[in-house]
Amino acid sequence: MHLPSDPKVEIGLREQGTVNLAFGGSDSNRGADRIDIDGPHKENKEEELVTKIKGLDLVYSLNDKPPWYLCILLGFQHYILAFGGIIAIPLILAEPLCIGDNNAAKSKLISTIFFVSGLCTLLQTTVGTRLPILQGGTFSLITPTLAILALPKWKCPAPGAPLVSMELQNATDFLQGDPDEVWKSRMREIQGAILVSSLLQLVLGLSGMVGLVLKFIGPLAIAPTINLIGLSLFIEAGKKSGAHWGIAALTVCLILLFSQYLSKVNVPLITYQDKKWKVFQYPVFKLFSALFGMCGAWLICFLLTVFDTLPSKPDEYGYTARTDINLQAVSTAPWFQFPYPGQWGVPTVSVSSVLGMMAGVLASTMESIGDYYACARLSGAPPPPTHAINRGIAVEGIGCILAALWGSGNGTTSYSQNIAALGITKVGSRLVLQTAGLLMIFLGLFGKFGSVFITIPDPVIGGMFLVMFGMIAAVGISNLQYVDLNSSRNLLILGFSTFSGLVLPTWFHSNPGIIDTGSQELDQVIVVLFTTHMFIGGFFGFVLDNTIPGTEKERGIKSWRNKVEEGSSTQTMDESCYDIPFCKGFLKRFKLFHYLPFLPSYNCPEQTIPIIPE
Repeated sequence: MHLPSDPKVEIGLREQGTVNLAFGGSDSNRGADRIDIDGPHKENKEEELVTKIKGLDLVYSLNDKPPWYLCILLGFQHYILAFGGIIAIPLILAEPLCIGDNNAAKSKLISTIFFVSGLCTLLQTTVGTRLPILQGGTFSLITPTLAILALPKWKCPAPGAPLVSMELQNATDFLQGDPDEVWKSRMREIQGAILVSSLLQLVLGLSGMVGLVLKFIGPLAIAPTINLIGLSLFIEAGKKSGAHWGIAALTVCLILLFSQYLSKVNVPLITYQDKKWKVFQYPVFKLFSALFGMCGAWLICFLLTVFDTLPSKPDEYGYTARTDINLQAVSTAPWFQFPYPGQWGVPTVSVSSVLGMMAGVLASTMESIGDYYACARLSGAPPPPTHAINRGIAVEGIGCILAALWGSGNGTTSYSQNIAALGITKVGSRLVLQTAGLLMIFLGLFGKFGSVFITIPDPVIGGMFLVMFGMIAAVGISNLQYVDLNSSRNLLILGFSTFSGLVLPTWFHSNPGIIDTGSQELDQVIVVLFTTHMFIGGFFGFVLDNTIPGTEKERGIKSWRNKVEEGSSTQTMDESCYDIPFCKGFLKRFKLFHYLPFLPSYNCPEQTIPIIPE
């Protein structure tokens, strides 16, 4: 048998005809993926196995531990990849929260969301699924958040309006005239909605109901839900881009240049390895396309500001493209600021806000489950067992609760772009993502670091939004690849659910006060739910797909599930990589733990899945 020269792929033959495969490192879990091969053509099968497994070509797999300096570099790379998605959320929420030009508040929000994202990443990689998944702010919660803040009681006061006209939660703040109370009262409402609605995600994970819910959710429910997340944010992208369409277009062109046209161009870099200097090719443009695109446009704005090419008067078109507008935010920001729970006050809870936010929580949950399977494939781990998925969703619920307590204005979810980076970098080490989590926590403590991002001009942010929100909409549409689009049934469900998700919220926004049931709370519940685009689309898609007759093949259920769970083979799965650290023996000692669906002791017999057909 001809063995590959790659030192990271080791193959050892046993007397029984078993091939042991391990990817890098010398951990005890090495060789965890075993494939039994018997029969007269054993040698040919071994060759075929090598070809299949070598496709991963991992430099570091799940349990491997790269050197500390590589962990920092690779962890920072994941931080940069998630940067665009994380930074976008506080910038979107600043206006509806009525923060306005309060740069100190923006800086605190940015520091808080980075800090919480790092904390949740550590939780997920240590006691959640234990897969190398980065946690960050979720766009699924933005749509219901905007719907809540659009209620008449939370609309921003007119510029220069006295504090008396505002509905303040605290009479003391009113008497003292605290200007920050304008946005803090709104933030507390969002905190309360996320806090309570995230309990649903926690219950779904701890009770093991995730699998039951999945049986009734297919591509025709997922597609309009995710699609409408992106489509509903077009107004935000338009507002930012409209500040200077030239700069916004430049940002888009640079991102497209780096992410598409130069994606296959590798840059030669030098590394010191085995006491020798070596040159290797690295896909720099592909990995950092969003960062390079944004920084390139930012630099152009800086040069145009220095040469005084851009307008210098606030009322002139293009003024907000200047980079010197918010420079005082950097100079006045504290060097250190420690985000803490309840920093904006005690969260407030209302039924309408909670019900509206639940739609976002469910969408985020469904998206994360697919991310777990993808991450397992790319990190060299076996497909995640039921207990790991349940525990991962429960930990995401805990993460959203922590985000609500800290007051980031958002929750947390798994980041797909960082999972895709695993396949590019060939580094699936859990330790690297834990390092990324520590970096986010550390950088979240520096007030001046967060304030630097406030100086990014609005049109640059708008250009980034155009690409990012368009990608989110496209991800929703991509779920339709499993559906029979020649079926009039499917076209009706898709068209009606998506179109309704656009029409109903627009009509309710243009007819404020049209709902009058006599109960203010009930009015708010109806308005929030029917102005949340993704709730309308997902609700109609779910109901129609489960009530209108159709075969599993027609609905795309079977092929969608096969795709989500694909990746494996005649290997006997060693699921020890999903065990909670330091308590394996304790959990197996008591029978009670065998019935809890989120623990490794639950339903843990060995399973086999085919890789090579006999």
